[in-house]
Amino acid sequence: MALPGEDAVQPARHGELASAEHWEAFHSGRQPRLRLPSPLVIATRNLHQTLRAYVKPGMDVLEIGFAPGKHLAFVAKDLHARVAGVDFSENGVRFARQLFETLGLAGDLRCENIFDTTLADGTFDFVYSVGVIEHFADPREIARRHVALLRPGATALILIPNYKGLYGAVQRYFDPANLAIHNLEIMTCDRLQSLAPKDLLQSCRTFRCGRLDPSQVSLHGKWPRAVARASHLALTAIGHVQPVQIGVLCPWLALEMTRARA
Repeated sequence: MALPGEDAVQPARHGELASAEHWEAFHSGRQPRLRLPSPLVIATRNLHQTLRAYVKPGMDVLEIGFAPGKHLAFVAKDLHARVAGVDFSENGVRFARQLFETLGLAGDLRCENIFDTTLADGTFDFVYSVGVIEHFADPREIARRHVALLRPGATALILIPNYKGLYGAVQRYFDPANLAIHNLEIMTCDRLQSLAPKDLLQSCRTFRCGRLDPSQVSLHGKWPRAVARASHLALTAIGHVQPVQIGVLCPWLALEMTRARA
């Protein structure tokens, strides 16, 4: 089955749905504070709970598309891993380096394209990305790069927004332009798993994860900013007290891939 965009003119060398200029503009806007991300933000809590299940002290961990570096800084400081990051946004990497310096953290932070990175294959205990591969018309190549960078027996985790269901329907009302830079066709567990490079793998699985997260929807796209802010805070509070994960409310789809042993 052809993936979206295979027979179309590709917008960039690897079929990126968002240009390099888009990401430079994104990272040159209002700069985040030079500190770790707040656990009061439900998106942060969701991601950090997920990462805690995979990262152990002393691991070599790589984040693909890591700018502005806040979550990679959490992995270095709180999870005590040795970290590296690859991102092609000069503005994003510049901020991340400033963040790491401010926090007194060590990290190998490279401004490179993951397809041309100077990082050696087979050198990491854990490789992950958050909200990256869905910006490609055909994400199979970048999914393969996640695995190629792993040591034998190590695990990669890819997280993409769950825009095929409830979140996508709501976002289509508030900000349809944002959905245009996302590959919506891969946003089911079956389609996401089909991206995995089976010839390199010992095992793979997909699952939904996270509590209710209003940051997946651009409420300010239609509502007055004050109303959007109040609604965001109320929904965030619900996410924090939600006792268990509920599939339709999970903001992320995950692809977990373990590289075959030699």
